Amino acid sequence: MDKFLIIKTRDEFLRIRMSDILYFEADRNYTKLLLSEGIQFTFAINIGKIEDMFQAQYADSHATLLRVGKSFIINKNYILQINLPKQKLLLLTPGGKPRELTVSKEPLKALKDMLEQEGIKPKKNAE
Repeated sequence: MDKFLIIKTRDEFLRIRMSDILYFEADRNYTKLLLSEGIQFTFAINIGKIEDMFQAQYADSHATLLRVGKSFIINKNYILQINLPKQKLLLLTPGGKPRELTVSKEPLKALKDMLEQEGIKPKKNAE
């Protein structure tokens, strides 16, 4: 069953399928949303309030949508590459179009470490 994020402002109502969200980007008191199909929206809401909205609607959505530093909330399902020395995060859309984000080193390292931990599965005893 699809999950939807509802974003309401004074003038707008937006219902977005969670799996279609590529990332949110902070821009002062505004937040840009880029969907995996390339459609972009801008809201007169800061990124902290967007984060509060999806946490209030879905306590478990943090498993897919992750805050990375002060400027981004990304959908981890689209992560293709993390490059710490260049401070780059590469997201790949279903259509194959890459999106490169510049992220501070510390949040990027924390993201890399978290994803590596998720990838480690307990080993079965060889007995």
